[in-house]
Amino acid sequence: MKVTNSLKTLKNRDRNNRVIRRKGRVYVINKKNPRMKARQG
Repeated sequence: MKVTNSLKTLKNRDRNNRVIRRKGRVYVINKKNPRMKARQG
């Protein structure tokens, strides 16, 4: 998992990426390619 400033750029890397808020943190997750993970905050 990467911790990044801008999740919008990571979201555009793969069309299956989803931006999700959990417990005050913002995550990018991808069910098709589980290696695509990122966190902000």
